[in-house]
Amino acid sequence: MTRPADFHARAVDVLHDVNEAAWRESDPEEGVRHFTTATRALLGDPDAPMKPGALKPGETQFIVSACFFIAPSRDHMIVFADNFGLGRARISVTDSRPGHTVQTKQAAVVKNTDEDAIFRQIIKTGRVGCSVYVPVMWKGDAVGMFNTASQARYMFDETDMKVQKLFAACAVAVWMGLGGPDKVAQVAKELGPWPG
Repeated sequence: MTRPADFHARAVDVLHDVNEAAWRESDPEEGVRHFTTATRALLGDPDAPMKPGALKPGETQFIVSACFFIAPSRDHMIVFADNFGLGRARISVTDSRPGHTVQTKQAAVVKNTDEDAIFRQIIKTGRVGCSVYVPVMWKGDAVGMFNTASQARYMFDETDMKVQKLFAACAVAVWMGLGGPDKVAQVAKELGPWPG
């Protein structure tokens, strides 16, 4: 993978700046949004979209990121701090890669979603070709999942996953510290019962 020589130093600097900015927020979603916005700009091989097979005819490169936090009922997750265009989408805690991530508490990079047996397309506006899934952990339990995805296949690798794990660890501290559990409970109540 092609990566700038200063990638690791830049990742540390970005994480520092994002963490500082996030703690200035009063809303937990806005705090976490600093992390999801940063991974879109930081992670991935900038040359990947130009490589053969990365994009299918008619596809246009995009990168999206969001955190999915588990509702108090523990049967579904709600999208927060996203730029997917999903709004307040909900997904089962057992569905597809997001559900697998929270169930196993294991991060994963799916370099080509066309070849992944448990991948299911959630975004309606474009096909995800490559995706990083990181469980958001608090006191040994998964409270959600942090996802960064691109249309180009082979955009992300294990180095990106390791960096996103660091971002997720800081994001969950902000989420919890700014009242994230209350926010997800409020949104879950507004959305009504999970239809399953």
